[in-house]
Amino acid sequence: MPTPRTPDPLTLEVVDLIGSVVARYHEEYESAAAGHALTGAQARLLSLLSLEPLPMRRLAQRLKCEPSNVTGIVDRLEARGLVERRPDPADRRVKLAVATEEGRRVARSLQDSLRFAREPLAGLSEPERIALRDALRRMLAES
Repeated sequence: MPTPRTPDPLTLEVVDLIGSVVARYHEEYESAAAGHALTGAQARLLSLLSLEPLPMRRLAQRLKCEPSNVTGIVDRLEARGLVERRPDPADRRVKLAVATEEGRRVARSLQDSLRFAREPLAGLSEPERIALRDALRRMLAES
């Protein structure tokens, strides 16, 4: 069995920087969510639903959690008028979670308040942003 290579200093620095970016993004996301009296999980679910209605099972897959957790999150968002459940027109046995107009407004406000990544990225040239995007896609595809 091959032994793992010891990472070189550049790789270690990149891993550390990725960790710092992720931590700062989560801090800002949690703060933005709290500004709307939402948990981070509620905000992420609402952001997903602002793009398209989704069945509960697909939401659980996207959020990488159990469907029972999604049910609780949807229940709380539904009680606030941000989400509603509707039958799936393609299969009426399936319930879709759908962002209400107010839910979409809150999701837009959340996205607008997330400046941490957007502002530094605006300082990069388009070729730099494309290279970064492509490198991140490649990293995700290989994991």
